Amino acid sequence: MLLELRRLEVPAGQRLLLRDVTWQEFETILDELGEHRGARLAYEQGTLEIMMPLPEHEDDKEIIGDLIKALLEELDIEFRSLGSTTFKKAKTQGLEPDQCFYIQHEGDIRGKPRLDLTIDPPPDLAIEIDVTSRTHPSIYAALGVPELWQFDRGLLHIQVLQGDRYEQVAESPTFPGLPLAEVLPRYLVESKTIGRNKTVKAFRQWVRAKGGMG
Repeated sequence: MLLELRRLEVPAGQRLLLRDVTWQEFETILDELGEHRGARLAYEQGTLEIMMPLPEHEDDKEIIGDLIKALLEELDIEFRSLGSTTFKKAKTQGLEPDQCFYIQHEGDIRGKPRLDLTIDPPPDLAIEIDVTSRTHPSIYAALGVPELWQFDRGLLHIQVLQGDRYEQVAESPTFPGLPLAEVLPRYLVESKTIGRNKTVKAFRQWVRAKGGMG
């Protein structure tokens, strides 16, 4: 299947599903589209989804990513943010998260220009901004991502991998003692009125006032 995918136009907020796509075709499509593109891809058991995010989705993704980076910096926790890197496993699943972070396993992949999930650990935390109704917990579970945060209609759902599926929890095991499910959506909303810089500064002050974790 040789698709001239550059000729396809997927409107913002919409998705295109392609059935019976082989793994090799998926790899070819990734190469054809390149790394510098707006679309997000997800592949599972022969079905390829091509999603074009809304501007609102991208705005939220960036702010949430900035807040998580600020949190990790204030807690003096080393991390590596890999954004929407394509993760693949076992020639059956592939995914590009909205944001992802190596935290507990940052040292294991520090300095590596490319990652291979057959030998490298998956991200410790993945973020999905569900403005476009795009989420694939089954793929994240297959990849072995231990923690998945989903922002949906103003709410943050923190989920941890238990066996082969995710279970929602009250607080992140990565950041125990911090009510992030309540606080992060509030700062996300605030950023739309006072701006990114003031929001991140206020969030840093909140983290300091909490005195760290636990």
